Amino acid sequence: MATTQISKDELEELREAFCKVDLDSNGYISDYELHDLFKEANLPLPGYKVREIIQKLMTDGDKNKDGKIGFEEFVFIVQELKSSDIAKTFRKAINRKEGICAIGGTSELSSEGTQHSYSEEEKYAFVNWINKALETDPDTKHVLPMNPNTNDLFRALGDGIVLCKMINLSVPGTIDERAINKKKLTPFTVQENLNLALNSSSAIGCHVVNIGAEDLKAGKPHLVLGLLWQIIKIGLFADIELSRNEALAALLRDGETLEDLMKLSPEELLLRWANYHLENAGWQKINNFSSDIKDSRAYFHLLNQIAPKGQKEGEEKIDINMSGFNEKDDLKRAEHMLQQADRLGCRQFVTPADVVSGNPKLNLAFVANLFNKYPALTKPENQDIDWSLLEGETREERTFRNWMNSLGVNPHVNHMYSDLQDSLVILQLYEKIKVLVDWSKVNKPPYPKLGANMKKLENCNYAVDLGKHTAKFSLVGIGGQDLNDGNQTLTLAVVWQLMRRYTLNVLEDLGDGQKVNDDTIVNFVNQTLKDSGKTSSIQSFKDKAISTSLPVVDLIDAIQPGSINYDLVKTGTLSEEDKQENATYAISMARRIGARVYALPDDLVEVKPKMVMTVFACLMGRGMKKV
Repeated sequence: MATTQISKDELEELREAFCKVDLDSNGYISDYELHDLFKEANLPLPGYKVREIIQKLMTDGDKNKDGKIGFEEFVFIVQELKSSDIAKTFRKAINRKEGICAIGGTSELSSEGTQHSYSEEEKYAFVNWINKALETDPDTKHVLPMNPNTNDLFRALGDGIVLCKMINLSVPGTIDERAINKKKLTPFTVQENLNLALNSSSAIGCHVVNIGAEDLKAGKPHLVLGLLWQIIKIGLFADIELSRNEALAALLRDGETLEDLMKLSPEELLLRWANYHLENAGWQKINNFSSDIKDSRAYFHLLNQIAPKGQKEGEEKIDINMSGFNEKDDLKRAEHMLQQADRLGCRQFVTPADVVSGNPKLNLAFVANLFNKYPALTKPENQDIDWSLLEGETREERTFRNWMNSLGVNPHVNHMYSDLQDSLVILQLYEKIKVLVDWSKVNKPPYPKLGANMKKLENCNYAVDLGKHTAKFSLVGIGGQDLNDGNQTLTLAVVWQLMRRYTLNVLEDLGDGQKVNDDTIVNFVNQTLKDSGKTSSIQSFKDKAISTSLPVVDLIDAIQPGSINYDLVKTGTLSEEDKQENATYAISMARRIGARVYALPDDLVEVKPKMVMTVFACLMGRGMKKV
């Protein structure tokens, strides 16, 4: 088939179409998703023809040679199809897939006729999840419960309160409740709530680069659902990690170490967990939460394995009724299965239709919720396991990881060191700080079985070389091997310099390219405080006065006068608890006035100079935007 050119407007439409097909939002389309799409389009293509297209894609269209169907490869497929009669049917299928609804003209960047789409199934699932999660919260009574069959969701999130509450449910303590405007809302205080929600979302690792407060206020469905899914997913995945749940070590296979298990993503751990229970049930393993669970039979066995057996003191025994297992109709069988899930209090995220259609995103959420309520795992005893590896993520590591993820790096960083061992994420971060990367020199996955580590090491060597010679980082004593080995101290040193440069670049952009360093930021802080009649000041980012958070609070009030409620700020001789309260309030208020702060309250209380620098730099950036 001859390829044809794709216009700019069509490219944007294809970007949205790609997102619709990429239902698990991992940046790639799997072969079965593509196959299902052709099938749903009623295209006159037998299975072998679909395989031929995929094979051709992997040979001719795989631009970056990573063996995956990314956006560029997706465009190649459409170019191949565009000149044929099946293109229109193909596009119709995209809009019909998974209950997609189309709405016109929701992006200022797109042409007037461009349509953005969203999934009715996702809306339905998220509304029910939020209704249940916040049903007793007095601050959300004005919008809850929402009707999942209407557009209540897009209106209810418009004042930012529900979003802030959902963020705190996913990562408790992220937002100080005192910073949320809850009564007598005005357009200005709503804007503050939405700023708080967006900047807090970014701080917990959500990618919010293309989402603004106006988008949320207008209730743009595709953006609202995209952000909500990220927030909900972070909460669902929070405990699917070895350092938080040592019983996950029960999933170790012969010959594996704890370190091997720690490298798995939450999605991979969930799949292994499900297969662990299916194996114990004598049922065949599954490879995904889409096509392999459509008949509900694996779910029946999973529920039967994890249901409480009443063996622990005070534990109620729940017997799963397996009679629906042999129901011939797929939808009815799925309904029987979900009735059993309901007995466990786990009928969330999926309807029978979502199970039968194999919606990967919602089925993933369904399984994650099952795991969180009934892991049914026992920590291995008397095994040769080095438990000292499970130290857990440090605060600094979590901050850096969330920063990287908020910038939309691919793959998503789940583990600070193992996920950086091929330097692909680090090289993407170089581009974020305006360091040119020659991608023709970069090896991309899938790596060959033989020599995989050598390919990764070459990437790491290139990353260190770029840092030393182009970015002019201080990397004395750091080599590519250190990144490849996952050396914690040296990897952190590289990531910190990337984050620092990124922060300073933002300030230089606002200041017409003027160079910014620590002294520049300190001088800005002190001058701004002085000009506003504040008595606080700082000598450096190590100044012990910062432990009270008073200089931060005063700077916020200086940048946006009247924003701080000083009745909530503790002064005088402060206890550790007082300092913590001030810091929590300060961080949330910084985000509320529009500063994208990644640091945590503890960083202020303990006066961690690196993180303190980012707080003041972000506030300086906010101050420089002031008209």
